[in-house]
Amino acid sequence: MLADEARDFLIMVKWNFTNVDKFILLGLTSRQDLQILLFFIFLICYNITLVGNIIIIWLSSVHPRLSTPMYFFLRNLSSLDIGFTSSVVPKMLINNLSVDKSISFNACFTQLFIHLSLGGTECILLLVMAYDRYVAICSPLHYTNIMHPSFCIKMAAAAWIGGLINSIIHTVFALELPYCNRNVVNHFFCEVPTVLELSCIDASFNKTVVFICAMIVAFTPFCCILITYVNIIFSIMKIRTTTGRIKAFSTCGSHVIVVTLFYGTIFFIYLRPGIVNVNNEDKMATLFYSVITPVFNPIIYSLRNKDVNIAFKESTKKLRCK
Repeated sequence: MLADEARDFLIMVKWNFTNVDKFILLGLTSRQDLQILLFFIFLICYNITLVGNIIIIWLSSVHPRLSTPMYFFLRNLSSLDIGFTSSVVPKMLINNLSVDKSISFNACFTQLFIHLSLGGTECILLLVMAYDRYVAICSPLHYTNIMHPSFCIKMAAAAWIGGLINSIIHTVFALELPYCNRNVVNHFFCEVPTVLELSCIDASFNKTVVFICAMIVAFTPFCCILITYVNIIFSIMKIRTTTGRIKAFSTCGSHVIVVTLFYGTIFFIYLRPGIVNVNNEDKMATLFYSVITPVFNPIIYSLRNKDVNIAFKESTKKLRCK
């Protein structure tokens, strides 16, 4: 009899510790007038992201001029950006116009999983794109042999798998934590540092895992990108003509800008061991790499890229003639 009562008590305690069926997202601001303004701003940003990246995917898929490894990886990046921002913005738009700011437990962790997976994939994919530029500039005569289609597919697949594994690790560990009745998320979406903040117990292990994984998935590729570009710069400086140097630099310029925008904010959020408290600066940093950077990527690659502009003009001209 006592054993049954003890069992029931333990079940009740466990239920009280884990019985969170939804979370409340506080968002960026509590002011209603600002929420309406932010709704229109983010709606415009989201539409630009979708249209810009879909155009790049379409052009790089159908136009012969863009059937190169660089645009194959750019197509992957555009696909990532669409998924990356779509995991955050639609729910944020709804919350900006809704009194109910809640998100279900399953939806929260689904959002967390997708965001982590695509973010980790982008970190690795940017390294793959840097390697592509390294081979193109430092070993131009061997470029077609090294960057053959099967090798490109393997590298892109490795980036996607790496991001997936990173996300699985964080999601599984976060699901193991008890959340009691603490369900108010001080953020505009379920990001892993904010969710860890709601745990009833010490989440030091999870924080350490976040830091270690960030070192592996983000910091290590970034260091490799820096090394790659040091070699690229040395190779470019060996080019005798100024025109040749400018042309070589221009092929890397878009990638350098994207790397700077993306990694700068990623490091600010994830490479702070033991810190999970979220403030307004953290929200703005997350907003930048989750919402703003995907807007800039297609603009950067289209405005600075002659091949993309030519392909766009030729493809739209063919559509008009049909």
